[in-house]
Amino acid sequence: MRNGIIGIVIALAALVFYWSVFIVNPTQQALVLQFGEIRGEETEPGLKFKMPWQNVVYLDKRILDLNMPVLEAIASDKKRLLVDAFARYRISNPVLFYQSVANIDAGARLLSTFLQSALRDQIGKETFTAVVRDERSGLMEKTRSDVESRARAIGIEVVDVKIRRADLPEANSQAIFARMQTERQREATEIRAQGEEQARRIRSRADRDATVIVANSQRDADIIRGDGDAERNTIFAEAYGRDKEFFEFYRSMQAYEKAMESGDTSMVLSPDSEFFRYFNNATGAAAPAQ
Repeated sequence: MRNGIIGIVIALAALVFYWSVFIVNPTQQALVLQFGEIRGEETEPGLKFKMPWQNVVYLDKRILDLNMPVLEAIASDKKRLLVDAFARYRISNPVLFYQSVANIDAGARLLSTFLQSALRDQIGKETFTAVVRDERSGLMEKTRSDVESRARAIGIEVVDVKIRRADLPEANSQAIFARMQTERQREATEIRAQGEEQARRIRSRADRDATVIVANSQRDADIIRGDGDAERNTIFAEAYGRDKEFFEFYRSMQAYEKAMESGDTSMVLSPDSEFFRYFNNATGAAAPAQ
């Protein structure tokens, strides 16, 4: 009988011990509750103790991801944007977190509301170009700071906020693409017109320069030709002065060559004409009178 009582006592003690201990993993933090009220907080890993009638709620200690649904926002230049964003956060104050939202799912939903509101506010202050290109990093930091100030009240620390993609709706994208295409075509037409005008100007200048060069060349050629003719005449005059008979013979031979070239020209001359004097006499002397 005594051994049975001892066994029961040992069993009860073991059961009480089992109900009085709990383990906190390195990735967890725990709250000790008594009838729904928080009686303790454990943030370090290890074996922990509590009263048997108390229970434990575990909360994740790691950095958690929040994937927000695609948000539609309007930029300051009235362009509608579809924004795909996410946040990374951790539970920094488990007591406040539990008192505010009780569990991670509820906390994620509330944090998503904060993030959507902050994104709409910040995007509404920036232009489309600033959101998608120029001020992206600054916009993210402002959004993170805004969400952080709201999330701190429920025990959450926001580590980072990022926009995966910010783009126009499909209909807007097509309209903007068409407008951009029209603008590029207009710019191309203007550039072609300017190029054609410049080409005409260059061609006109080149034609003018060519005309001037040809005229100058023709003038120089005429001068050189005149100088040549003058020198030739001088040479002929000197030759005539040195040997009159040979010069007359040479000139007559040239006249025969020119007159007897093939062609349709006909000449009617008397056989005893002065033109044929070298045909009648090799020396070109006049024939004796009969």
